[in-house]
Amino acid sequence: MAESQEKYFTWPNFITTIRLFCIPFFLYLLFVKEDAGSAAWLLAALGSTDWVDGYIARRFDSVSDFGALYDPSVDRLLFIVAAPALLLVDAMPLAIGIAAICRELSMVCAAFYLYLRRAEKFPVTWSGKTGTFLLMFAFPMFLGASSDLSYASFLAIAAWFFAIPGLVYSFYSLFFEYVPAAKRSLEQV
Repeated sequence: MAESQEKYFTWPNFITTIRLFCIPFFLYLLFVKEDAGSAAWLLAALGSTDWVDGYIARRFDSVSDFGALYDPSVDRLLFIVAAPALLLVDAMPLAIGIAAICRELSMVCAAFYLYLRRAEKFPVTWSGKTGTFLLMFAFPMFLGASSDLSYASFLAIAAWFFAIPGLVYSFYSLFFEYVPAAKRSLEQV
């Protein structure tokens, strides 16, 4: 039983679970309360706590195989929920939203395929983490820019400074790191 607790019941996994349960609250703020400012702040908090749980896992030796799969899965879900939501409220440029959704769905499909083929796992790359980090700041900035926040005009400009490099890093990692790693992993099956 203790071994199971070490794998699943860790502080980083608890933080990831909180992030997961906050996704419906984000949608509630955005669509029911129609409070884009609060939804933007929550989305920013969810993105920044992604870094926190990873830091805690490494710093306090709480890294687990489950967490290594669970955390990026919640990240993917957050993107797959947030991007269409932002597009529905016309808070993000269509091209940015479609590019982010396509990249994330590609990652989900590839991960599922590799899992079904029982291919060996490979680690998340620095470029992939950087792309995710930048987009997790761009999305709430786009949303905040469409709100009545007093600094919305600043967010409208700042969002682009995170979105463009975020997409570049994300697609670089997809095509030049993850696809080759997946091919190598499949060759070993």
